[in-house]
Amino acid sequence: MAEVSLYSKEDLFRFTTQLLQKIGCPESEADQAANVLVSADLRGVDSHGVARLSGYVRLHEKGRLNARPQIKTVHETPSTAVVDGDLGLGLVVGPHAMDLAISKAKEVGSGWVSVKNSNHYGIAGYHAMKALEHNCIGISLTNASPLVSPTFSKERLLGTNPISIAIPTKDQPPFVLDMATTTAANGKLEVLQRKREDAPEGWLQDKEGNITTDAKGLINGGSMRPLGGDREHGSHKGYALGAVVDILSAVLSGANYGPWVPPFVAFIEPNPNPVGEGLGHFFGAMRIDAFREADEFKSHMDNWIERFRASETVEGEEKVLIPGDPEREMEEQRSKEGIPLLLPVVEELVQMGEKFGVTLEKSLN
Repeated sequence: MAEVSLYSKEDLFRFTTQLLQKIGCPESEADQAANVLVSADLRGVDSHGVARLSGYVRLHEKGRLNARPQIKTVHETPSTAVVDGDLGLGLVVGPHAMDLAISKAKEVGSGWVSVKNSNHYGIAGYHAMKALEHNCIGISLTNASPLVSPTFSKERLLGTNPISIAIPTKDQPPFVLDMATTTAANGKLEVLQRKREDAPEGWLQDKEGNITTDAKGLINGGSMRPLGGDREHGSHKGYALGAVVDILSAVLSGANYGPWVPPFVAFIEPNPNPVGEGLGHFFGAMRIDAFREADEFKSHMDNWIERFRASETVEGEEKVLIPGDPEREMEEQRSKEGIPLLLPVVEELVQMGEKFGVTLEKSLN
């Protein structure tokens, strides 16, 4: 088992905000970005937590990320908008756009916001869940670096392109779908690489299109496979889902799409002939009482969840899970016990901190 070190959420939040301010982020925006990253770590999505911090810093150093963006709405109707993120942190641009979608939902029943000229926005679920406290259903999509081959292709044409939908409940924990449209998120491959472990069969293909379990398959010229892994197991459906995310996030907003999406890693240069501006996102908020009385709906959501939890399970399995259960349980555990970081991640954060004069303090033994 890979060696880890435990940090409190306060330790990681403090370090992240201080570091982001060092590259020029205003304090409030650094706090917002840190909230997104630490939320990912708390929820067990380690691939999108503070381990990603160095990637944002490198993008800034390359001039591909604006630490002080002037985020603006460039097109608008009562229920829709297009937001230009001014190449800012997606961790900041995303919440801004989701808040706008929620505001529109409060006014006219639903709000839909497509975003261009942004960067990687962290975990999709963070943005969708912002709608929960407003008695709204939240939707969050984003396109991403082209690492995925459509079914039957050898070319990298799509990103992992996640989908998140958050639905309020009454007494039960909320329903929170947060999934990549590939068999796994790219960050999970990075975790396997740090652990020096193989990838499960079906996650990756080599540069010739053959299935490989080498976690470094992408580095060696291969690509990720859509959800399903191969045609016989429904990869054409995963491909179609990823395509829809790409179109709503980018073709609709004016961001780059498909193979033109700028890579997250700073050492790979973006396509010299872009078809749009930056990365794209798509957000939606639907006010429940635009459809039916909110408490009535939430009571029925509780009933839906309770019935599914009571489902008779196959032999050897404990219970049926509701989307959001594993992340919620992990957040409760890590809030109390601390967030485990792999030692290579700790070493990278410490080195980056030394470069900018920020100390990664550790309050847990």
